[in-house]
Amino acid sequence: MAILAAFMVPHPPLIVPAVGKGGEKDILETTRAYEQVAKEVEKLKPETIIVTSPHAVMYGDYFHISPGAHADGSFADFRAPEIKFSEDYDTELTECISAVAKERDFPAGSLGERNSKLDHGTMVPLWFIRNQYKEGKIVRTGLSGLPLTDHYLFGEIIAEAVKKTGRNVVLIASGDLSHKLQSYGPYGFAKEGPEYDRRIMEVCGNAEFEKLFDFDETFREKAAECGHGSFVIMAGVFDGLKVKSSKLSHQDVTGVGYGICTFYPEGPNEGRHFLQNYERRLEEECANKADSGDEYVKLARSAVEAWVCGRHRIPVPEGLPEDMLERSAGTFVSIHKQGSLRGCIGTITATKKNIAEEIINNAMSASTRDPRFNPIEPKELKFLEISVDVLGPTQDIDSPTELDVKRYGVIVSHGHKRGLLLPNLEGVDTVEQQIDIARRKGGIGEKEPCTLQRFEVIRHY
Repeated sequence: MAILAAFMVPHPPLIVPAVGKGGEKDILETTRAYEQVAKEVEKLKPETIIVTSPHAVMYGDYFHISPGAHADGSFADFRAPEIKFSEDYDTELTECISAVAKERDFPAGSLGERNSKLDHGTMVPLWFIRNQYKEGKIVRTGLSGLPLTDHYLFGEIIAEAVKKTGRNVVLIASGDLSHKLQSYGPYGFAKEGPEYDRRIMEVCGNAEFEKLFDFDETFREKAAECGHGSFVIMAGVFDGLKVKSSKLSHQDVTGVGYGICTFYPEGPNEGRHFLQNYERRLEEECANKADSGDEYVKLARSAVEAWVCGRHRIPVPEGLPEDMLERSAGTFVSIHKQGSLRGCIGTITATKKNIAEEIINNAMSASTRDPRFNPIEPKELKFLEISVDVLGPTQDIDSPTELDVKRYGVIVSHGHKRGLLLPNLEGVDTVEQQIDIARRKGGIGEKEPCTLQRFEVIRHY
C-alpha cells in the first residue's frame, strides 16, 4: 500500500499511430520503451495511476488537481477524434492530497478547474497503459510556476496521502525534454537543449534526484523543456527512499527530446531527504552572501526583514557611506529566491531625500507590494538573495543601436505608458529582447511608436 513505481515518460501525440500516420516510425525506440512501461504497469496492477502533466491546468502559485469523479478526452485536436478516453478519478485520493496540502498550508487542491477535458500530456501515457491495463482509476495534477522546492514538497504530500488512503499507486511523470535540439525542429536549436537532455538523462537514469535542483530557471527556459516540474514531483514522492532506476530510451530525432526511465523504491534511506539537504545548503549559501554584501545590500535586507516580520519601517542607520546619505537617486531592489525572481520594485528618479531612504522604501515595496507575487513570508527570509541597483541619469537616444544589454538599462515610452528594464539581467541577451520586455512591462503594443532612453546603474550584491 504505497507508491509501487514511477515512470518518466514523454507525451508526443505523433507516437499514437492514428495521429502520427507513419511519423511514429521515427521514434520507434521510444515506442518500444513505452510499451515496456505499459507492461510493467500491468504487472504491478495499481489501484490508482497518478499522472503529473505540464499540459493540465496550471497556475503560477498553485498546484491544481483535477476534481470530480470522471473525465473524458480525445485526440480530436490532433486530427484523430476516434481515439477517445473515458477515465474515472480516484476522488478519495484527490480529496486526501488536498487535505494534506491544507494541513501543511501548501497551495494545492482542486479549485479553479478551467477545462475538464483530459490533456495530451495525460492521454499519451494512458494510450499505452490502457492498451495493456484497463483497471485502476486516475488522479491528474498539473505543475505550477512555484520553485522546484515546492514541486518536490508536493511530491512528499502526494506520498503522504497515498499512505493515508492505503492505495497501491503508480506515478507517471509526463514531460518532454528540450524542444530545441535540432535546427530543423519546430522550435529551432539552442545550445542549452542538448546540454539539458544530457544532464537530465544522467540525473534521472541514476536517480540522483538532488541534482534536479541544480537546473536553474533561465537554463530551463533556454532549453525549452516542459517536464522538469513533473520529474521533481516524482522525486519528492520518493523522499527518504532508496530508488532503483533504469534508463530505457532517449531520442532527439524530431528536435524534441523524449526520455523514458523507470523507478522502483527499495526501502528507507535517510541520506535521500533531498529537500532538507538542499535547503540546508541553500540557507548556508544565502547567509554567506548576506554577510559579504556591502552597505547598500545590508540596508535593503534589514528593511525587508523588519517589514516582513512586523510591518516596521526601519530608520536610516548611522555610519552609512556618505554617498548613501548625501546623494539622491532612483534605486531598484531585487529579491530572488532559489534563482527565481521573488520581488522587484524601484524608482527611475529620486523620490526621497537620499539613497538610503530610497533603498528602504523600495525594499519594503519589493517584499510585499510587487503585484506579480504574493507578499514574502517570514519563513522565506533565510532563502532570499537581495541586490540593489543605483540608477544614473537617463539619456534620450535615437536608435536601439545606442543600447547595450550589459551596460545600459532601457526605458520605453509611449504617451503616459512607460516600461523599464535594468541592464545585465540573466536571460536577456539581445537589445531586441530588452526592448520587447520593457514594452510589455509598460503595456506598450508591439506596433505602437515609442521613444527610448538609456541609463547606467551601479549594482550592489
